[in-house]
Amino acid sequence: MSAAYLSTLLFVSAATPARIQKALASDADTICIDLEDSVPAGSKAAARIVALEALSLSSRLSLRTNAVNTTAGLRDLLALADHANRPALLLIPKVESAAEIRIVANLLPGMPIVPLIETPAGLRETARIAAEVSVAAMMFGGGDMSAELGVELAWEPLLAARGAFLLGCAEAARPAIDVPFIHLDDTAGLTQETRCAKAIGFQAKAAIHPAQIDIINTVLRPSDQEIADAREAIAAFEAAGGAAIRFKGRMLEEPVMRRFRRILAKSDHQRSNNDA
Repeated sequence: MSAAYLSTLLFVSAATPARIQKALASDADTICIDLEDSVPAGSKAAARIVALEALSLSSRLSLRTNAVNTTAGLRDLLALADHANRPALLLIPKVESAAEIRIVANLLPGMPIVPLIETPAGLRETARIAAEVSVAAMMFGGGDMSAELGVELAWEPLLAARGAFLLGCAEAARPAIDVPFIHLDDTAGLTQETRCAKAIGFQAKAAIHPAQIDIINTVLRPSDQEIADAREAIAAFEAAGGAAIRFKGRMLEEPVMRRFRRILAKSDHQRSNNDA
């Protein structure tokens, strides 16, 4: 699954390897094996071995290392550089400068990288980080960001930070992934937060339990109605020769059409993956 068409990213800890196979049974676009927050400091080395061996199980597996400016993070990257199997995406936490991404890219040429923006310093540099050629997508790290700001990990307290993050992603034309929803039993809350994330420009949302995947996919993957509307609008616009036209009570012009084309591209990519 290309990062350009992600809807769901499911985290699973390398400290609990039995859950990797369970995660692969979900409909998540990619499953990210985590070496960072979910792994205790004393278990990093063992978890690294588990994660690297697991990468051979599926092309849907991604990997989150520890931060580049930590010993554990450097060991993660060096071990990955010497390993035959590469993850679909490489998530790098707590990124605060484009230089960190260049270090990773030089060590692992061609690797699609997803920086996590988790601090005010990183937020200020979002556009520069996202503009690095090796960056495939960006992720908003709301857990650490809420701790930095001294606020609850909830929608309203982080709305301004999300907005700044999205502006930086848009400036660099990179897709944005939202932070997981941490209240596992609140399906209505997950649905509402995912709808809000979609409304302001997030393309994908991370998850921390397989039960969250279907809800997120339902909201973020194009619905039958969205696909039908997009096809009809594009056909009408093309029939008008690309000129701005009134269509079903709304104005169709090139900026509006870009959204409709993205809907169809995401739908086509998802269908091709399902057929594969």
